Amino acid sequence: MPSIVLYQPDIPHNTGAILRFAACVGLPVEIVEPAGFDLSDRGLKRAGMDYLERATLTRHPSFAAFDAFRRERGGRLVLLTTKATRSYLDFGYAEGDFLMFGRESAGVPDAVHGVADERLLVPMRPGLRSINLAMAVAMVAGEVLRQVGPVGDAPMQDQGG
Repeated sequence: MPSIVLYQPDIPHNTGAILRFAACVGLPVEIVEPAGFDLSDRGLKRAGMDYLERATLTRHPSFAAFDAFRRERGGRLVLLTTKATRSYLDFGYAEGDFLMFGRESAGVPDAVHGVADERLLVPMRPGLRSINLAMAVAMVAGEVLRQVGPVGDAPMQDQGG
């Protein structure tokens, strides 16, 4: 199944919201450390609420450790970046993809760009800097799930009103 990868996240509220979202849709989350906050941070717990216990979270002490983990599993590194030209909507996702999102403050270093198998962006209006990380993760994950199908053996619940 695809994984959401957060490269050295800066903002605990975003990470908590992403963990909550990932728990609900059944996607694992990989965090490449160091994070810009203590992962036991109160803001992380508040944003993730009681969903943090249901999230599948793996922490990697460095990018090198994460990259070795990824390569061992044979998954593609799909980097979401404002420096890309190809839209995340124009890409065919696969079960083993690792969807990496960079730091809120700085993205990822050139060395990470260099090993990415694909670089994609979330298109937005010219002159604007970026979309909130948690929202970008949800947008991309929605497209990934549309293409590869829901994860797990139970059908998704309809949240309609």
